[in-house]
Amino acid sequence: MSDLTTGARTGTSGARPPLAHRRLPRWAPGGIAAGSIVLGVVIGLLGHLSSHIQWGLIALVLFIGGTYAITTAVEGSRQAKDRVATSLVWASFVVAIIPLYSLVETTISKGIETLNGNFLSHSMAGVLNNDPGGGVYHAIIGTLEQVGLASVMAVPIGLFTAIYLVEYGRGKFATTVTFFVDVMTGIPSIVSGLFILAVWIIILGFSFSGFAGSLALAILMLPIVVRSTEEMLKLVPNELREASLALGVPKWRTILKVVLPTSIGGILTGVMLAVARIAGETAPVLLLVFGNQYINNDPFSGAQSSLPYYVYEQYVVGTDAAYNRAWGAALVLIAFVMILNIVARGIARWKAPKTGR
Repeated sequence: MSDLTTGARTGTSGARPPLAHRRLPRWAPGGIAAGSIVLGVVIGLLGHLSSHIQWGLIALVLFIGGTYAITTAVEGSRQAKDRVATSLVWASFVVAIIPLYSLVETTISKGIETLNGNFLSHSMAGVLNNDPGGGVYHAIIGTLEQVGLASVMAVPIGLFTAIYLVEYGRGKFATTVTFFVDVMTGIPSIVSGLFILAVWIIILGFSFSGFAGSLALAILMLPIVVRSTEEMLKLVPNELREASLALGVPKWRTILKVVLPTSIGGILTGVMLAVARIAGETAPVLLLVFGNQYINNDPFSGAQSSLPYYVYEQYVVGTDAAYNRAWGAALVLIAFVMILNIVARGIARWKAPKTGR
């Protein structure tokens, strides 16, 4: 009786379970992963599985199953489900990153053998397809001019369209614009190339040129710029707009000085995604730019080449020297897109609004 009274006064009970629960050590996930990899390799060797991907999938299944079983035995089923969910997220990330790593690693290993100063500063003028040598300079010029012209046309139109849809768009006209932007998002590149071929070259009578290819690339780029900019503008809090308007600032100036600087990082990222989307397009170039083994610095007159077309052209040749040039051009194209993304992120961080403490 005295024990019960004492327990009631102190707020404790003799049958109360301990507050501390058993937990796995912090190194347990790594240990389970290492054991799963070893077992996956052993099963792959014993089963005569030649593909390392199969070994990895077996190890992944063993890791998830082992995590659930061990965590259930030590911490309980509830915590085990949480760890399995976390493991699935990490496993999905690894599965998604493996093809990207394989692509980049293969391109670098095969393209670095060809990449040198001579390759970057010379064209294919006077070089037979079966012979080694030659370069990608004319294709770099073509890509820079074609992508640059497409960006000059698509980015302003896309920005203004997104601003209209978010800040001003109401009624049937805005709904119609949104519908056509959604339709343009799914247009294949070959369709945009055929459209420019029919209108610009056949109907209007202009010749094949880099600018004709830029028109098709601009069509592909425009909906991406509109959609990404629209989403970024929607993320800007309405309180910022209301505060600016309450101070008597006109709406156009609020958009220019408040809304756009706040979302400039996301807008530039969307623009770079659009540039990366069109930088690797080959079909419009095949139809409209027509390819050229010589240097052509004028995108408004005569055929041009581009990096995607150069890769396709050399791959079709089929010789070892052509394959090497194709891998080198592919590496240059990847580096081109990567540099653009790095520059865009630097500009976004520089132009982002500063927050004081």
